Amino acid sequence: MSKSVFFVTCPKGVEYLLADELSTFGLGLVKNAPAGAWVEGALEASYRACLWSRLANRVILHVDEVAATSADQLYDGVVHLDWQQHIPVNGSFRVNFIGENEEIRNTQFGAQRVKDGIVDRFTMGGGKRPAVEAKMPDVIVSARLHRGRLALGIDISGHSLHQRGYRTEKGLAPLKENLAAALLMRSGWPDIAAAGGDFVDPMCGSGTLVIEAAMMALDIAPGRRRDGFGFENWLGHQPEIWLSLRQEAEKRAYEGKQGRIPRFLGFDQDHRVIATAQNNAQRAGLDSLIEFQAQPIEELGLAADLSEAGLVLVNPPYGERLSDRRALAGLYESLGDAVKRAASGWRLGVFTGAPEFGKSIGLRSFKQYKLFNGKLPAQLLLFTVDEASVRTPREPAAPGEVLPRIANEERAAMLRNRLKKNMKTVGQWARKQQIGCYRLYDADMPEFALAIDIYEGWVHVQEYAAPKSIDERSAKERLSEALAVIPGALGVEPERMVCKQRQRQSGTNQYEKQDVSGEFFRVQEHGCTLKVNLKDYLDTGLFLDHRPVRRWIQNNAQGKRFLNLFCYTGAATVHAAVGGASRSLSLDLSKTYVGWAEDNLALNRADPRKHKVEATDCLAWLAAKPRPDQVFDLIFMDPPTFSNSARMAGVLDIQKDHAKLIRQAMARLSSDGLLIFSNNFRRFKLDEVLVSEFEVEEVSRSTLDKDFQRNARIHRCWHIRQST
Repeated sequence: MSKSVFFVTCPKGVEYLLADELSTFGLGLVKNAPAGAWVEGALEASYRACLWSRLANRVILHVDEVAATSADQLYDGVVHLDWQQHIPVNGSFRVNFIGENEEIRNTQFGAQRVKDGIVDRFTMGGGKRPAVEAKMPDVIVSARLHRGRLALGIDISGHSLHQRGYRTEKGLAPLKENLAAALLMRSGWPDIAAAGGDFVDPMCGSGTLVIEAAMMALDIAPGRRRDGFGFENWLGHQPEIWLSLRQEAEKRAYEGKQGRIPRFLGFDQDHRVIATAQNNAQRAGLDSLIEFQAQPIEELGLAADLSEAGLVLVNPPYGERLSDRRALAGLYESLGDAVKRAASGWRLGVFTGAPEFGKSIGLRSFKQYKLFNGKLPAQLLLFTVDEASVRTPREPAAPGEVLPRIANEERAAMLRNRLKKNMKTVGQWARKQQIGCYRLYDADMPEFALAIDIYEGWVHVQEYAAPKSIDERSAKERLSEALAVIPGALGVEPERMVCKQRQRQSGTNQYEKQDVSGEFFRVQEHGCTLKVNLKDYLDTGLFLDHRPVRRWIQNNAQGKRFLNLFCYTGAATVHAAVGGASRSLSLDLSKTYVGWAEDNLALNRADPRKHKVEATDCLAWLAAKPRPDQVFDLIFMDPPTFSNSARMAGVLDIQKDHAKLIRQAMARLSSDGLLIFSNNFRRFKLDEVLVSEFEVEEVSRSTLDKDFQRNARIHRCWHIRQST
């Protein structure tokens, strides 16, 4: 059976869950993408995704990709494709256009040009043409513009797959059905249900979480009650395959109710939304299996006949208004009290746009997931409801924290204006380059010695240690002003800002945790997925200034043997692996960072047999005699400026030791290979003798993107080759 390529979209933050789900349908991953995944498989597998995917929004059959730097070039690419095999000449179609570039700045204009190309293809030689229908077309053409290329496809899903057909009424702030399914999966509900557990949502609203939990546990296809799919009038549709899949779904829905059926309970203090939830459950065909009741969280009580283990999953209010947010701590504390009283031994999941209030629940979270509710950043916090997890509930603003406060309005206005100016220049550049993690501000003003970095909607503030000429009180006052100004100037919630003081580190101090949040989340960089942690370490796991170096490695790693010395979290290795390196070896002294690097490689599905990470002393490894298998075509070496860790064979001083390190690395470099050597010691001088031994080229200027050009000495970088 022939294979086709599909682009499947999903809510942001759900991409890896989606890829795993699609693989169970027979759709193999081609590559990850923001808010989606490229996969390949048979047409039957794509039908199965339309019927069974609990996470997808749309399934798009990829037709072709054409150049589209201009409107005319876009049209030329579209008109040369064979649309007659997809759209019935007596039928209708619509174009869904996403993206823009310098010439195509309006999606309506882009859709018009695609439509023109399709229609003109039909009318060549005097042929008939299909109609254009905005509301109920026979075929939906997907057009996605990105970096001068237009991906064209047929949307075989029709209207978004999150619309299951049961929810025609909504509560005040409803979760989309596929996001609710993602929360259930991340919370471990499939395993809990399989083990005989029950489900409770104590703030159920319109009942989406409860209904999705029931459909998942009872093996009911989420698309079973939809009123149509986009492939039904597509010329490539195979009705016999679709009929077989529908019959299989009916059989599974029947069999899913034959064993033990978990209890599904939804509570809410609002009688009106309980009525909505009951109506939704009825439309889903589950009203006899789900129990809804009007009840405030303070009165939560679970019947004695419930399972000893189960899942409480809740989406509490976020408190978008200040007056609401002041009441949230009490609400979250009440939630914690109720769950500890009624659901001991269960798991608790809390999905919230105000994760700082998780501290008020009085339980220690063992896992956190970064997700989005629409465009609103949110987190899923997971807790085990037992004595070992109990902690004292506390307000988000704990004593000892530097609180936002403006002492000098004129000085604060200067920072506010500078940040807004940088957002228009650096921020706009980053958006055009599809860069989500970048430096926005780097001590631009002497009054505010800060580095401010953006991490895909989060703000990471590093306060440089104040000089001795500035007293501690003045330094704190200016930091308080910055914390008051930054959220408003950048349009972010204060809870999505992390602030740390940055000082010179030595030895193992650079690896010691600064906090114990355990809050990792994933970011994208040039097609690679990387874990970052903004809270627990002095550094985040991603050196933003080396972004161009990593991209160069990715673009030049095809078929090469790659060595990453002092590898940190392995970001450069990920780029090498994604770029097609035949194998790699990454070395670092820190077991923490070695584990982090392994996680990063696994996120990008690198083969661990080909891409190895080892915890070892790089100085001792380099000093040893090279083995025959230790020959590499591309080496990246970015050592720390100074290190005196007790676990190292000696003390590393990059100025004194760099020549020896380079010679030792070159002993492991193939005859036509390249060593990329970099460091961030501001007073560094390369040993001139190396220039006579090797071909040495400084490339520092080309390794700095726009966000670091204000600080040209953030690092220096050389390309070093064997002398010819």
